[in-house]
Amino acid sequence: MEPKVTVYSKPSCVQCTATYRALDAKGISYVSVDVTKAPAALEYISEELGYSQAPVVVDCTDEQNHWSGFRPDKIAGLS
Repeated sequence: MEPKVTVYSKPSCVQCTATYRALDAKGISYVSVDVTKAPAALEYISEELGYSQAPVVVDCTDEQNHWSGFRPDKIAGLS
């Protein structure tokens, strides 16, 4: 199954963990990218998208739909 979203995260991130749990609870598939190990991903979320807080969630079906932080309201809109 193709992932619905990409979650750009970092280790020991409370909001990242909450985001994973909310996605799992709703059955939304995702791929996780650790920005501390992927410099290109960090550049993408900070330079191109303008975020400085993890996690950054990008909808794979609509790349204009993205946000930063734990956003249960946005996650609810994905299903």
